[in-house]
Amino acid sequence: MTRATAVRAVLAVAVLLASVFITLTMSPRLGLDLQGGTRIVLQARDTATVEADRETTDRTLEVLRQRIDSLGVSEPTLTRSGEDRIIVELPDVQDPRQAAEVIGRTAQLTFHAVEGEGADQPEEKTPAPESTTDPESTTEPAPDSDTDPDSDRLTLPDEQGRLLALGEPRLSGAGVEDATAAFDSQGGAGWTVSLEFRKGAGQDWKKLTGEAACHPAGDDRRRVAIVLDEKVISSPQVDPSVGCRAGLPSGATQITGSFNADEARDLALLIKGGALPVPVEIVEQRTVGPTLGAAAIDASAQAALIGAAATALFITVVYRLFGALAAVALGAYGVISYAALVALGVTLTLPGLAGFVLAIGMAVDANVLVFERAREECADRPTRSLRSALTTGFRKAWSAVADSNATTLIAAGLLFFLGSGPVKGFGVTLAIGVVASMFSALVIARALTEIAANSRFVSDYRGVNGIARPGAVRTWLVRKDPKLFRTSARWLVVSAALVVVAVAGIVVRGVDLGVEFTGGRLVEYSTSRPVDVETARDSIAAAGFGDAEVTTAGDGDLSVRTGKLDNDGEHALRAALTEEGGETTKVRDELIGPSLGDELRRNALIALGVAVAVQLAYLAVRFRWTFAVASVVAMVHDVILVVGAFAWLGRPVDGIFLAALLTVIGYSVNDSVVVFDRVRELWGANRRTPLDTIARRAVLQTVPRTVNTGMGALFILAALAVLGGDSLADFALALLIGIVVGTWSSVFTAVPGALALERSAKAPPPAPGKGKGTPRGKARAARRDPLDNGARV
Repeated sequence: MTRATAVRAVLAVAVLLASVFITLTMSPRLGLDLQGGTRIVLQARDTATVEADRETTDRTLEVLRQRIDSLGVSEPTLTRSGEDRIIVELPDVQDPRQAAEVIGRTAQLTFHAVEGEGADQPEEKTPAPESTTDPESTTEPAPDSDTDPDSDRLTLPDEQGRLLALGEPRLSGAGVEDATAAFDSQGGAGWTVSLEFRKGAGQDWKKLTGEAACHPAGDDRRRVAIVLDEKVISSPQVDPSVGCRAGLPSGATQITGSFNADEARDLALLIKGGALPVPVEIVEQRTVGPTLGAAAIDASAQAALIGAAATALFITVVYRLFGALAAVALGAYGVISYAALVALGVTLTLPGLAGFVLAIGMAVDANVLVFERAREECADRPTRSLRSALTTGFRKAWSAVADSNATTLIAAGLLFFLGSGPVKGFGVTLAIGVVASMFSALVIARALTEIAANSRFVSDYRGVNGIARPGAVRTWLVRKDPKLFRTSARWLVVSAALVVVAVAGIVVRGVDLGVEFTGGRLVEYSTSRPVDVETARDSIAAAGFGDAEVTTAGDGDLSVRTGKLDNDGEHALRAALTEEGGETTKVRDELIGPSLGDELRRNALIALGVAVAVQLAYLAVRFRWTFAVASVVAMVHDVILVVGAFAWLGRPVDGIFLAALLTVIGYSVNDSVVVFDRVRELWGANRRTPLDTIARRAVLQTVPRTVNTGMGALFILAALAVLGGDSLADFALALLIGIVVGTWSSVFTAVPGALALERSAKAPPPAPGKGKGTPRGKARAARRDPLDNGARV
């Protein structure tokens, strides 16, 4: 065993032990779409005097935190997103009506002088609660009113429904220091609410109550109105003991009335928690039932086990002993990537879980690249040692491995920075999966295979190790030697025809944009008794929701989609279904505001545009511009075909579909990179050979890798499509289509496109052994075989 192999083995063991320890001692952090609960996104809005910036949004968040804490929700999470958005996550909350009501009280709390009785109001007067204080004073005549008639006035009903004419806001809720509910047993006042104001606000409050005290007892003008969300939540009279202009000092103010305990606490909560610096609007609300999340976890676990077992069996059959060792490394990859997710505190969402499972199938890519290069080395020089061929395979495959993983990391980065909500989790898990797969292939698998290659038994019995003999696919291709690009234009015609069919689907059938991109509400219900779609539609229409779209979902569930539906409306809709289907359980609930729907749709297009531009820039740096353009054209071809397939199938296009589409982009470029990396290598070594011949050789040499890698991903995706249910089926379907068309386009779109562009290009062939950045005319020095001591005779 060489020193390098020993270092890799020790590093692999250390990382595995640490990963196992983390796996056994720490639990993953599940997103709401897996553990069940409600997620609400709030948009802060500017007012005439306050801008909704980072500072005011942070202050608003703290006020909302006090409101949420009053609900008794277990471990709620509130975070700011961007400059002016707040994300509220409420685990285990299935009926968000109370939470949305408390959060949705969005207007600023204000205190107003009462200027008298409102217009068109009956003469009967109902006594209002009183505001009391300890100091004793006398009442003086009210001063003449000097209210500006052009000022902003409100006419609102008080707690008993009588209209009151209110003056301008004299004090905002931002000045409230504290509001507490307490039972006054000594004074006999019952439940009261005590107010404390901040220093400057306390003076304003004293002045406001002092002016009100100048009016006679029982007069509406002796009242002070506390207004929240254009609703009078309290309008107490100033106690007769308070003298004109004396006012109530902060800390000595009590609101009394016929309160019970709950009413007093609610009033205190509204006064203390109503001081939002800026108003907020609910732009997104998602509720996931606990059964849906548990089912998704179970389905993903089953898909991972079945897909990983099928992948491991496949590579073992293809690469024999070395394939079995790669399967061991694949298991190590699963442990390492899971431990990394847990240790970094990554929130595991449903798309993220799908990304974790998918990465298992894609993790064999680097091993396949290395093993295929080692097979080529053994075929070219049958007498060379197995260890030498393996080492050369790792060295020659490095460029393709690095480039293909870089393109996947770019796709993961775009998902994280341009995605929204759970889609960001997919980007994180995909990126962690890429890094972990590189470690498992280049450290763990390499250490295992190098140790095995040193065995005399493995070296002598060439049918055992799996790389000393060419595979069946390679042998068949070499024997047939198809002239793929003799008339390369025909492949471009076929690709163009496929694009026309896809575009026709988009135009004729249209793209079924999900509620995430259109705005509206989508609710999925499970009923105890079977209910057909027509019956459910009639029941919902009779309840006043005639524009609702009703379809089936999952195993007999019902999916209802409507344009605008508040939480009370959703409750009425569920009650209508209960009459027909018995006990009705909400499985999933998504509400997207129209402004957010427009934004998400715009961001999706931006994400696709940025993905194309970034991949083009990377490929242009790493390869010739002709190769870069051809790869991007093939990538756009794949995107159109996937979208067109979903249009023809009538499947919804939503945020998870966008995650799948960006993954397809990374996979498509990944395949093209492997082919063009081989074209660059062969062309540099055979500069006088026609490019179409070089391209044919490169394709035939890389097809085994493409097929074997694709099979690993297909096993996983097929398991997800069958076991994942509605939550993951569309995601898996999009990737299945994408992998098939990506494999096709990397050979029959990208390569013919590059050949067509090269006919008009004037750049000379690459220098022998040239990677991007190697000076022209200077080939890299040949690296010596690590087992060659340099001696010659």
